[in-house]
Amino acid sequence: MTAVVVDTNVAVVANGRAKQASLACVKACISALVKAVREQIVVADLGLRIFSEYRAHLSPSGQPGVGDMFFKHVWLNQANVQHCELVELHPVSAGDDDFEEFPGDPELARFDRSDRKFVAAAVASKNHPAVLNASDTDWWHCQECLARHGIQIVFLCPELMDRQKLAVRSQLRSGQE
Repeated sequence: MTAVVVDTNVAVVANGRAKQASLACVKACISALVKAVREQIVVADLGLRIFSEYRAHLSPSGQPGVGDMFFKHVWLNQANVQHCELVELHPVSAGDDDFEEFPGDPELARFDRSDRKFVAAAVASKNHPAVLNASDTDWWHCQECLARHGIQIVFLCPELMDRQKLAVRSQLRSGQE
């Protein structure tokens, strides 16, 4: 059985709460979450950092959206090893968003601190999960470096990353003129 780490933005997009996401993007996120619930092991952390972020953006009642259903499923099945793997993360210092499991690569120094728990969970997992991302461009900018550290990112909405690439190119061009 394959495993995944699910960035919160996937569930938020699946719930239809991301204005930048197209209908195709929403459908891709819904499909990914349904697959995660039915066929995959979802990786989270024993310290509940990932669950806390889910709870801040999703409803534990499982309604009204597919993202909420996903959250309820993983919350209820966190002790079921056929559905969830809970990994231990080691903060560099108390209350820190940086973890010993996060690669100590200078190219990742500017990686979003709030997303480091997802990377650390992927590294700590015995199941070598892919990280699912919908709309967060930090993953796009760091994908090659993360890949060198064995972290695979699945971009469910690559058109959002393409728009980001175009925006960066446009900024570079206007800065040169």
